[in-house]
Amino acid sequence: MAKTLPLLPLRGLTVFPFMTLYFDVGREKSIKALEEAMINDQMIFLVAQKDASTDSPGEGDIFNIGTISKVKQLLKLQGDTIRVLVEGISRAEVKNIIQREPFFIAEVVEGHMEEESFEPNEVEALKRRLVSVFEDYVKLSGKVSPDTALTVSEIENISQVSDIIANNIPLKVEQKQEILSEFHPLRRIERLLKIIYQETEILEIEKDINTKVRKQIDKVQKEYYLREQIKAIQNELGDRDGVSGEVEEYKARLEKAGLPEEAEKKVLKELDRLLKMPSGSAEGSVIRTYVDWIFDLPWNKSTQEDIDLAKAEEILEQDHYGLAKVKERIIEYLAVHKLKNNLRGPILCLVGPPGVGKTSIAKSIAKALNRNYVRISLGGVKDESEIRGHRRTYVGSMPGRIISALKQAGSNNPLILLDEIDKMSSDFRGDPASAMLEVLDAEQNFAFRDHYLELPFNLSNALFLTTANSLETIPRPLLDRMEVIPLSSYTEEDKANIAMKYLLPKQIELNGLTRKNLKIDEETIRDIINFYTREAGVRNLEREIGSVCRKVAKTIVSENKRVVTVTKSNLEKYLGIKKYRFDFANEKDQVGIATGLAWTPVGGDTLSIEVNLMNGNGKLELTGHLGDVMKESARAAMSYIRSECKDLKIDESFYEKKDIHIHVPEGAIPKDGPSAGITLATAMVSALSGIPVSRKVAMTGEITLRGRVLPIGGLKEKVLAAHRAGIETIILPVDNKKDIDEIPENVRASLKFICASDMKTVLKNALVKA
Repeated sequence: MAKTLPLLPLRGLTVFPFMTLYFDVGREKSIKALEEAMINDQMIFLVAQKDASTDSPGEGDIFNIGTISKVKQLLKLQGDTIRVLVEGISRAEVKNIIQREPFFIAEVVEGHMEEESFEPNEVEALKRRLVSVFEDYVKLSGKVSPDTALTVSEIENISQVSDIIANNIPLKVEQKQEILSEFHPLRRIERLLKIIYQETEILEIEKDINTKVRKQIDKVQKEYYLREQIKAIQNELGDRDGVSGEVEEYKARLEKAGLPEEAEKKVLKELDRLLKMPSGSAEGSVIRTYVDWIFDLPWNKSTQEDIDLAKAEEILEQDHYGLAKVKERIIEYLAVHKLKNNLRGPILCLVGPPGVGKTSIAKSIAKALNRNYVRISLGGVKDESEIRGHRRTYVGSMPGRIISALKQAGSNNPLILLDEIDKMSSDFRGDPASAMLEVLDAEQNFAFRDHYLELPFNLSNALFLTTANSLETIPRPLLDRMEVIPLSSYTEEDKANIAMKYLLPKQIELNGLTRKNLKIDEETIRDIINFYTREAGVRNLEREIGSVCRKVAKTIVSENKRVVTVTKSNLEKYLGIKKYRFDFANEKDQVGIATGLAWTPVGGDTLSIEVNLMNGNGKLELTGHLGDVMKESARAAMSYIRSECKDLKIDESFYEKKDIHIHVPEGAIPKDGPSAGITLATAMVSALSGIPVSRKVAMTGEITLRGRVLPIGGLKEKVLAAHRAGIETIILPVDNKKDIDEIPENVRASLKFICASDMKTVLKNALVKA
């Protein structure tokens, strides 16, 4: 049955049936609705606003479902506010708004579902479950009086039970309105159960959080109390600072250090551990060492590069003679770095024989770049921990050589020389070459992690320079990360210049002499180079010059001389008899003897190849400690000659009647390599045809079965050896014509070069015509 009642919108408040409560009314429209209710049997319809902030709600701003209530009491407060005591009677739904001004009057219809009968057992079960869950909620909440739970348990009416419980749980207006809008008592209980379950679960989580927080607070208070006790004990013992004072010092350093975030967190964690350790603990010293390492590393320290190309060239030229390719590459790096300003450091690998200046040039490069210099010797390293460091679980653990080098350098952009990288080996402790892969990869080393530190360190600012005697023993993946710059052995010209500019002044100073005490010219130095040393570098040359200086010092002191002159004629007096010799060109043109050119690790040399013919059945014999390549070259030359007998005017049946013996003198020296093919062929053609080979011609190149001349390596060293031996003409493969520019100009000017593409050109220029 519909009722017509004054309507009062409530802000942030939902009134349930069976509920008695106070609220204040201040809006004029609401006061007039109350006055109307008091005139007509004190009944009023209370409904919640959808938005509590709306001051003057309209028809669309209120919910449809509300509560028919009875006004029990009105109390006028100061101002225009009235305090109202109401009692909820029943749910009702707004069917029509009859009046909107000066206050709302609505036609409402009560719900009749509560009058229907339900299955008694189902009702009782739901009621008990609801009461039980509510009691659990009351225990967890602490905001609802236990008397309320007792009162609820004694009520028989299920609608009354659900409404009282809904009223006593702090819910949002929307949730309360959801329960109020459900006219079916059982479905209302089910909704309420779901909400109480959620609230109970939230309360349990809150309780767990509160328990943890309380324990943490108790722990902090306990630690504070204990620390104060420790301070008191330390004061009594005279140790006023103790571990806590040490930790405070570390924290003060940490504020100034400017470490990366991850490193800072790690330090704080370790300091916290140190604070909790007993004084004198062995683990404490391990932590102190670890923290000191972190502070000592140059995380943000770097040297300012001096990008002055002219100055860098001057330094490199002043410190080292030759090494043009290395100097050019460094100047290129500087030029690109000056343009780009954030170039990652390249990994240069200087490869060459011992003593050619690989290690010493690193210092000059660092000086030219204004970078700190540090050297790491890798010879014999076979433990991965040497590179990556030891894990801190081991006793006596320490960082690897890379991190140690950065600490030693004192900047994060040093020049790090990895010396003798080809001498690393591996065993059961790991493969250090594999550990170097990350260090030398510009795409990875920006976050290099040492096993000891376990913190990423940026290595991309460092310039890595590696040295090696050979590329054969370097693993391919590691070699792929490096830019290889080959350094060939020094020529006689190079050695003479180095000796006069660097070695001689150095040894004169080391042995207490002056330039006035010792007179020695360049020709004498060249004799020392040719007859007393045979090496790729200049180490033995420096020793021999040092030996001369010591003997001169002895002469000056013992014989009271002021000046000693060392010449070619009296050199043996100071260094003894000559240790080495080199071949000169033959005195006359001879049949079956040709001069070849060979490359050795200590420079070039001439190679005299002799061929003899004997009656026999075509046997080919080779002697002279020859390698497989030279033996194959001899057989290829033999096949070529047999195929060209007519053109060469050689008896076509020579291989059936003659035995050929090929010999290369100085058999104690191993000879191999693809460069003696045309020399062997020329000597054999000369022996078979009876035409002599010119003594002034030397040659180098490989031969094919069809007589083509293939290119060779080491041309510079070979040409210098030929020039030294008095050769006037050099025959070389046409593909090596481009290498002539590398030969010193003074040598190039005194020689005639013939570039041959086939054996016909070789024979035409090598054999002496009748």
